[in-house]
Amino acid sequence: MTNATEPGLGELDPDLSTITGERHRLINLAYRLLGSLTDAEDVVQEACARWYAMPRSQRDGIASPGGWLTTVAGRICLDLLGSARARREHYVGEWIPEPLPDHAAWIGGPGGTPSEPADPADRVTLDESVDMAFLVVLESMSPAERVAFILHDVFRYSFAEVAEIIGRTPAACRQLASSARGRIRDSRSPATPVAERAGIVRAFKRAWEAKDVDALVGLLAPDATATGDGGGLVRAAPRPVEGAEQVAHFFAGLAGAPDLVLQERAVNGRPGLVARRGGVAVSVLAFDVAGDRIKRIWAVLNPDKLRAWA
Repeated sequence: MTNATEPGLGELDPDLSTITGERHRLINLAYRLLGSLTDAEDVVQEACARWYAMPRSQRDGIASPGGWLTTVAGRICLDLLGSARARREHYVGEWIPEPLPDHAAWIGGPGGTPSEPADPADRVTLDESVDMAFLVVLESMSPAERVAFILHDVFRYSFAEVAEIIGRTPAACRQLASSARGRIRDSRSPATPVAERAGIVRAFKRAWEAKDVDALVGLLAPDATATGDGGGLVRAAPRPVEGAEQVAHFFAGLAGAPDLVLQERAVNGRPGLVARRGGVAVSVLAFDVAGDRIKRIWAVLNPDKLRAWA
């Protein structure tokens, strides 16, 4: 005989709708903090497990379950960011954030009501915050700097709320976010309309398929770089390829591989390419376009980072 008061046995768990409603927002947050969808899902799973580990009386006393889950997830991410630096020292080759396949699924409100308005010029939209170029810059920040910036400038939490998560004063968190904001501002390329970016990526695809080195060079900025991430699991350039000529010859040399099909796809909300072999994604390419030239290319080949592209 079952006890109807036990969640999942007879009575619907009253916390389930809350957890379900927060899950998407928390994964959005954790992905931006960690650059890994897999790790983001693990963080949310752990935060939810800690919620259910509390006695019912304690859960009932929490006024904002969403706020509690955000605090816990933020702290877990902060710990993971600290250990990630050590792990990446042993990572084989270059490390690139995990690419996302669907733009729309990762754009959404932060949940709740923003508690601290700010100058719109200093705000980063949720759309911008999944751009690969943006995520790469985040990798250069300290864990506390990254968390403060994402929580405040992207998800619009007050510095008092950020301070509770990071364990520093609101003033210190304000300084961290300001420093991160400067890094983002300094790294930004001139804005290029989406349609124009898509056209440039399409032209790159055609020139790559045709092994047209001259056309590739014409599409690349003189100081263009191409970075590959194979994670030691598949072959990739061990270090970034630099210079338009070198990048063009590198990609021309890859063209014509048996059964390799290039597809135009949105990668982290921007025009990109997916290389498939036998219907399986073997590489996802993100592009940073400055004006009418490609400035940076990131190619993720690590199969562990391509599971969402299956």
